[in-house]
Amino acid sequence: MVDIMPPDGRAGIDASLVKRLIADQFPQWSELPVTPVEVDGWDNRTYRLGEEMTVRLPTAAGYAPAVDKEDRWLPVLAPSLPVAVPVPLAKGVPGAGYPFSWSIRRWLEGRTATLDRVGDPCAFAESLAEFLLALRRVDAAGGPRAGAHSFYRGAPPAHYDEETRRALAALDGQLDTGLAA
Repeated sequence: MVDIMPPDGRAGIDASLVKRLIADQFPQWSELPVTPVEVDGWDNRTYRLGEEMTVRLPTAAGYAPAVDKEDRWLPVLAPSLPVAVPVPLAKGVPGAGYPFSWSIRRWLEGRTATLDRVGDPCAFAESLAEFLLALRRVDAAGGPRAGAHSFYRGAPPAHYDEETRRALAALDGQLDTGLAA
């Protein structure tokens, strides 16, 4: 089960913390500005570091294993994909009161895909399909098995049996739990 973020929604992560981590662990970049990205996620807090880099910090223990997985596999996947993926540049370690490993990656310019930004939905769907097909063609030998780093995505459905039964019990009377089961 994933730790839930504190009520502030930022998991105690702010630009000041990022600046301290950079100054302590990567002093060569300590003079670069640190600014939050416009659209942030749930698993990580992301900040721009200068014009060329990003800093990503997991928001909870359940998201922390992805740092090592992504640092290992992004460079493996990159040559086979039709679009750029973030290039890992450095990995930070816990410090300055922050308890997890974190990453510095090359910044990729882009915008969130929204209906008003997608001019041709069919072409967009075809591009997405090309990306997914390219991803499926990558040799997965030696790749990470389903585990904590992925919340067991790709694991046999039996992995979720106990959790599913608890959810069904909690929903009994609100939906047809027999049919759902």
